[in-house]
Amino acid sequence: MASSCSGSLLVLPFVISSTLLCFSVASNEFEVGGSKGWIVPPANDTNFFNDWASQNRFQAGDTIRFKYKKDSVMEVGEGDYTHCNATHPTLFSNNGNTVFKLNHSGTFYFISGASGHCEKGQKMIVRVMADESLSQHAKSSGHHVPVSPIGVSQMLYLQFVLTCVASYVV
Repeated sequence: MASSCSGSLLVLPFVISSTLLCFSVASNEFEVGGSKGWIVPPANDTNFFNDWASQNRFQAGDTIRFKYKKDSVMEVGEGDYTHCNATHPTLFSNNGNTVFKLNHSGTFYFISGASGHCEKGQKMIVRVMADESLSQHAKSSGHHVPVSPIGVSQMLYLQFVLTCVASYVV
């Protein structure tokens, strides 16, 4: 009896770490503009960066990497984005390899700080999706919110693991 109990105690850390790994949230890094990087887009493609951003799904915790030469990147407010106003940035970087963490859901506005570049289309809006658990809670005003398939599979996995652990202990 003592040996089966001590054996299951050896398995327990593995089971716990596997379960935690299953529930961990992975973040992604996106390279702005893909292989082209943070450049002045061609004159006939001034929506290049917004098109690129709209093809990606950003979540809180993701990072975006701006790669550029002889340029800069600024995070600005919506009005400064619209008017290409570089006088009040909340972030300024000109190191050629800027990594920006999207630390919350919502909209982020980026422009080039190099003279005339924003006006030529070197600007981008990034929309970060709301955290699924928070948005479901906020939207549930008495209506049923469907459970995501990922959540169900995680719960089934957890139930399986706990059943296995219980069978070893008994």
